[in-house]
Amino acid sequence: MIDHLGINCADLARSAIFYDAVLGVLGHRRLLDYDVAIGYGTTKPDFWIGRQPEEGPASGPNREIHVAFTAPSADAVRAFFAAAVEQGAEVLHEPRHWPEYHDHYFGAFVRDLDGNNVEAVCHTVAPD
Repeated sequence: MIDHLGINCADLARSAIFYDAVLGVLGHRRLLDYDVAIGYGTTKPDFWIGRQPEEGPASGPNREIHVAFTAPSADAVRAFFAAAVEQGAEVLHEPRHWPEYHDHYFGAFVRDLDGNNVEAVCHTVAPD
């Protein structure tokens, strides 16, 4: 269970375009928009992207994080994947069932514009 998650981005404007597209197809949207950070969610900002500081402990290259976003259906997972690839994401795993996780796990994984492992997952899809 996650209250919220935040990542630093090398280019906040570019990352905002990416996350507007890929989270929009999952039914999430931009809820708060500040000069240095943007919050996404459905009813409250659960996921934040922020401008990477030029100095201090959070500056320098990002380390990869993994974040999985809830999708309401397999079609939404596929739409997330298509939007991510269209926005320039690297394909890690195309949409499919992942029985090694559990029988109804349907997900797709991409590497976002800052090198993070980003997934959309639906937990209610019956295996093919």
